[in-house]
Amino acid sequence: MADVVELTKALIAAESVTPARGSVFDVLEAALVPLGFAVERFVAGEAPDGPVENLLAVRGSGGTHFAFAGHLDVVPPGAGWTSGAFEPEVRGDLLYGRGAVDMKGAIAAFVAAAARLPADAGTLSLIITGDEEGPATYGTQSLIARMAELGLQPELCLVGEPTSVNRLGDMIKIGRRGSTVIDIEVRGRQGHVAYPHLADNPIPRLVRALTEIDAIVLDEGSDWFQPSNIEPLTIDVGNPATNVIPGAARARLSIRFNDAHRGADLIARIEEVVRRHAPDSDVRGRVYGEAFLTEPGRLSSLVSGAIEAKLGVTPELSTTGGTSDARYLVKVCPVVEFGLLNATMHKLDEAVALADLAALADVYEEVLRRVFA
Repeated sequence: MADVVELTKALIAAESVTPARGSVFDVLEAALVPLGFAVERFVAGEAPDGPVENLLAVRGSGGTHFAFAGHLDVVPPGAGWTSGAFEPEVRGDLLYGRGAVDMKGAIAAFVAAAARLPADAGTLSLIITGDEEGPATYGTQSLIARMAELGLQPELCLVGEPTSVNRLGDMIKIGRRGSTVIDIEVRGRQGHVAYPHLADNPIPRLVRALTEIDAIVLDEGSDWFQPSNIEPLTIDVGNPATNVIPGAARARLSIRFNDAHRGADLIARIEEVVRRHAPDSDVRGRVYGEAFLTEPGRLSSLVSGAIEAKLGVTPELSTTGGTSDARYLVKVCPVVEFGLLNATMHKLDEAVALADLAALADVYEEVLRRVFA
């Protein structure tokens, strides 16, 4: 099962909508054990964000400890696939199936690359979760805690997220913006529209607060990050009547922010604006990840050099896109992300080019050879 295409097919065929458990981990474990990896699987957490299955595989000892991180869970497939989302099918030069690029193909490519290296080349680990597409509360964070218990300390980590844009190898991620979602509820007093003096309409106060928030310019960006942005996601009143002033109005905001900010500070700033317009309001924020940056250095040079050697492409170093579990792993060691083309991830008929699967395995192999040289 070290053939990259066959392993990708087997992983796709194991349905694993987040949070993934069971059969998809069986497939990966069966591929790793013959290669000399000691595999540990464990389930962490309770409802509502758990339970979550995770896998930690380690081979070798001494020298540089290089880790590959990824996730076996996938987003729900939705309706309208040409073939079954979990029935891998090759049509032409493409392999179709949910998870083909995000990110079962990359995991298969790394296993194929590891199979080509001697077991005693150095310390190699795989940090694989079943919950990256979901809350991610008991996924990679639990794996990091388990590694700490075992005294495992990777020195370099590569995450196999689909980072390529137009062709394989044209972009790697050296950081990501942070993410926070903020829920706002402005309370008023319900009443008849003909007697507004007996009611308290919360909508004007919410609108004024949102207008001020919309005018905020958080920053102009930086050397490695685009400007931070505040985006309203929804405004809800839920009022079916035509003659009733509502008792509450709600809104939700999302902020994607660069390394000039911390999530808690942004939540506090929004809360201050809202409470100025509506003192009797409720503002609740959740930080899904802080911004982080792995400064260009040894790791990005290793990965870039391997891409250039195998693909003839000089990758762009970027921090664009959404969040990933690299936001947790960067607390352990330097992290970069590199994987397949992201054009079809989360879409109907997600697909990967067979040639790209083979080429990605070649690049990963070259990375490992340079690490352990």
